[in-house]
Amino acid sequence: MTRARRVWTFALALVLVAVVWELYKWIGPQDGGTVFGWTILPRANDQAMPHVWDMLSRYAQPERRGSTTSIFQVVLSGAWFTFRLALTGFVLGTAIGLGLAVLMARFRFVERGLLPYLILSQTVPLIALAPLVVSWGGKLHVGGFEWPRWLSAAVLGAFLAFFPVAVGTLRGLTATPPASLELMDSFAASWRQTLFKLRFPAAVPYMVPALKLAATASVVGVVVAELSTGLAGGVGRLIIEYAREATSDPAKVYTAVFGAAALGLVLYGLVTLIDLVTMRNRPREAVG
Repeated sequence: MTRARRVWTFALALVLVAVVWELYKWIGPQDGGTVFGWTILPRANDQAMPHVWDMLSRYAQPERRGSTTSIFQVVLSGAWFTFRLALTGFVLGTAIGLGLAVLMARFRFVERGLLPYLILSQTVPLIALAPLVVSWGGKLHVGGFEWPRWLSAAVLGAFLAFFPVAVGTLRGLTATPPASLELMDSFAASWRQTLFKLRFPAAVPYMVPALKLAATASVVGVVVAELSTGLAGGVGRLIIEYAREATSDPAKVYTAVFGAAALGLVLYGLVTLIDLVTMRNRPREAVG
């Protein structure tokens, strides 16, 4: 019953967003507006805010005049390309985040020395970092391996994904009840045994929300990387291409934007599904 309520709540939220969009389009200023002298109210004309039904109906129309391929097929193909890169980035980011969390939980001086730099790393503008990663990757040659261009986008997805995993897992690993740790010590359990039999199971309530954040962050990283590097084939590239046609076809650009948003929801749902399958026989724990 709870899951059905969540689905209906999500659907209701989408409907409310559409209603608010149309309501503002109806009563909002056509050329934007000011509040206390600041120009903050967006324009409500058809050029800036197409009707919701215009944006959705655009999926069934041809991508270009005379084409037999619908825009839905093009966006779906681009989303599939970006999904694979985001999934790669998510897996890489999760592995790196888990490794850093274990290292910081094992050695307190590593946490004190490394955690501030991890926080600082998230302040680096991704749009400026993307060309550097492409340049560095292009110069990397190990044996017969050549750095593919798509891997740069996946790495940038991992760059945004590893941080919530590292911080969330670290919090979970260090939140193990002291009484449980003392019990493991009384059994002469090694740190490794304690890690896998006690700390990681106890950290699951902290890790799952972190993994959900990492999943959506990996999509953001890949889309921004596609925008910054001009990587063709993904939904990020479609956003650039369709934005160039926004003057004549303003609804078209939103089809790619909705595709990117749906992609984030799919990865979020994938993590949720894995959590439901793997933890279905475990009672839910309260996170304090």
